[in-house]
Amino acid sequence: MLDALAAQLHRSLGLLHKQDIQLIAKHLPNSPSPFPPGDDCAVIPDGEGYLLLAAEGMMPFLVEREPWFAGWCAVMVNVSDIYAMGGRPIAVVDTLWSSSPDQSQRLLEGMQAAAHTYQVPIVGGHTNGHSPYNALSVAILGRATHLLTSFAAQPGDRLLMAIDLRGKMHPQYPFWNAATNADPVRLRADLALLPHLAEAQWCRAGKDISNGGTIGTLLMLLETSGCGAILNLDRIPIPPDVALEQWLVCFPSYGFLLSVPAEHGAAVKTLFADRHLVCADIGEITASSQLLLHHQEASIVFWDLSEHPLTGFSPPPGIKDSPCI
Repeated sequence: MLDALAAQLHRSLGLLHKQDIQLIAKHLPNSPSPFPPGDDCAVIPDGEGYLLLAAEGMMPFLVEREPWFAGWCAVMVNVSDIYAMGGRPIAVVDTLWSSSPDQSQRLLEGMQAAAHTYQVPIVGGHTNGHSPYNALSVAILGRATHLLTSFAAQPGDRLLMAIDLRGKMHPQYPFWNAATNADPVRLRADLALLPHLAEAQWCRAGKDISNGGTIGTLLMLLETSGCGAILNLDRIPIPPDVALEQWLVCFPSYGFLLSVPAEHGAAVKTLFADRHLVCADIGEITASSQLLLHHQEASIVFWDLSEHPLTGFSPPPGIKDSPCI
């Protein structure tokens, strides 16, 4: 059973799309900066803190078929990237290409709804209303005083998954929606837990669960940290009536993987539980380059990053010794 599950996960679009990033990794210059590319946001030191800069493009089929939802998601995923790095969002800009005013209207309505929910203003961008196709991307600026970075996981850390299970699966796409009908005040307070973790220094590294699902997001975290992990599939919190193979590649509206020193694990789990969010210990960070899956007494090497890079972003020498991380 585990072999079949692993084979299915290897074929998932989320993992295939993440491997496309290798082309970008080859063309970005190597930098001695303690904040290399490959994280959820670009990090720009600014005074006593950091500016965070990120961008997301929406899948064309989503823009075409569900423009309001595409607009909402464009803001939501950017907001999640900022919080995942311990920051707080400042503002977003959009790039909108559309073939008709009606298509633009629905995209803008979705973006405005999410901007209001997350209290992040749309302050500008670029618009083309005479395009032969419809497309949307959104960029975001945020600020952090302390960082959660994908480059700082350490062997021996506990791997925690924080997730909001108060939602439902999208009827067509692998998306767990716990946001569009939720109380905006609660959503913002739930996200504020991430910068709190960074500032309390209870969490060493983190990443928001993206369209690579839990598996793809974990591989990206391990690749940039130069680590491996043991992932216990039986411990992963799953909504009722959702199959494991579907959940592992699902993109949740609120979901984070956290690399936490063992001595802070209980405090981190309590922090999320106090807000009725699920936070489960699902494995351990290891010194190997392999992601091992455990499921129902069986184990398998799912991926060896030393042999098969995922995105191509790896930790530069000495990055974990940086005083900033």
